[in-house]
Amino acid sequence: MVLEVVVGLAAGMVIALLTTPVGVSGAVFLLPVQLSVLAVPNPAVTPTNLLFNVVSGPGALLRYGRRGALAGPLTRIMLWGTLPGVVVGALIRVYAVPGPRAFRLIVAAFLFPLGIWLWVRTFRTGAAARTAPGPRAITLLSLAVGVVGGIYGIGGGSILGPILVGRGMPVAVVGPAALASTFVTSIVGAGTYALLALTTEGAVAPHWLIGLSCGAGGLIGGYLGARLQPRLPEKGLRLLLGALATAVGVLYLAQSLA
Repeated sequence: MVLEVVVGLAAGMVIALLTTPVGVSGAVFLLPVQLSVLAVPNPAVTPTNLLFNVVSGPGALLRYGRRGALAGPLTRIMLWGTLPGVVVGALIRVYAVPGPRAFRLIVAAFLFPLGIWLWVRTFRTGAAARTAPGPRAITLLSLAVGVVGGIYGIGGGSILGPILVGRGMPVAVVGPAALASTFVTSIVGAGTYALLALTTEGAVAPHWLIGLSCGAGGLIGGYLGARLQPRLPEKGLRLLLGALATAVGVLYLAQSLA
């Protein structure tokens, strides 16, 4: 039990430190740690990941809020899609979910080329002229991401971030909005799973010890990562986001084929 707490705390802090500057909660990286290292059962791994988002989120959001980075409309636009999506995703996860192998293949097939694409677009001449998607497109995309987040408990920023940044939106705008959306959506998702656990057999409720320990580490790492973001160049943040997306794709592909 002590080892689980130490591993969860360390994993949450390191992951959040690396991912927060680009608007990714880190839950997408924490999922394989839970499954392979901490042996969290299915489907409890999903609400445990959502619990991580809830506990770790305030650190980064506090820092972003002090800078006024949460004042724009992007967070609200995302929430219109992610909030209903996460409820639908939770219902799918409990009653008709594909196994973790299918999920890993889907994530790998999506994030690996997306990360490569983001690297190419960053180095391409004239990349700043790209047109950012409109509010309706962002809301529809957020709805799809909310469903995926409800099923697997990953932060939507890991999917939304590379797409929006690749389409020309600044990381400094996308990052805080994606994290705020992930935080609010995770509260709703965790609450949905808590209600489902009252009427459903099996490991539906979150693993509280692991979720809280990982989240405590993420709280520290997220605050430090948000503090670092203004000191990092936009191009460097784009490349970091592309590298993270590619790394997750390779990791999940390797795990799905193992």
